[in-house]
Amino acid sequence: MKSDLFASENMAQQATVPGMTLQNAKSVKYAVNGEMHARQGSMIAYRGNLQFERKGQGLGGMLKRAVTGEGLALMAVRGQGEAWFAHEAQNCFIVDVEQGDALTVNGRNVLCFDATLSYEIKTVKGAGMTGGGLFNSVFTGYGKLAVICDGNPLVIPVTTNQPVYVDTDAVVGWSAQLNTSLHRSQSLGSMLRGGSGEAVQLMLQGEGFVIVRPSELTPEKAKQS
Repeated sequence: MKSDLFASENMAQQATVPGMTLQNAKSVKYAVNGEMHARQGSMIAYRGNLQFERKGQGLGGMLKRAVTGEGLALMAVRGQGEAWFAHEAQNCFIVDVEQGDALTVNGRNVLCFDATLSYEIKTVKGAGMTGGGLFNSVFTGYGKLAVICDGNPLVIPVTTNQPVYVDTDAVVGWSAQLNTSLHRSQSLGSMLRGGSGEAVQLMLQGEGFVIVRPSELTPEKAKQS
């Protein structure tokens, strides 16, 4: 049988080392030898001897429930084998987190990560997502983290002299050492007269970077996240 479908770049190869790699721009391959964590519902295929377990607050306090405005639960994947992860054909990026690093990622942009990473759920209350608050996971430790983004992300440097203001529905993540606060860009009177609708942004100050996706979160996407 012949087809471009069977081109080498589309064929899954046997893993030679454990851990996370990009299968392609839209999916992540993870060679599991022990345990890893992923968002529930993101596994698209696997082979080998793997077990998938839904997790909330358990697993010795390490595997917590990461939430967006609508809720995003994680699962533990254990055993030996290979698993592939994706979410709505969004672009995938792998971040190497090293000791001393701290990265804040919006819960809806987390795909999967090494069990060696730990995280803490923090919120910027009142920010976006239908008033449910902006929920983020602060990742620390050592390991790989797969982040998803609807489109190609924009990474904007943040400096002491130049704070950056981002739409709360478009932000993917930022350097955890940055200071955050809510910024209102228009008055209530302007809003009532039919202003731009961009009433509240997340202001980031300090030294670091912020990752923004090239689209806002639509009401339909918010319900599916």
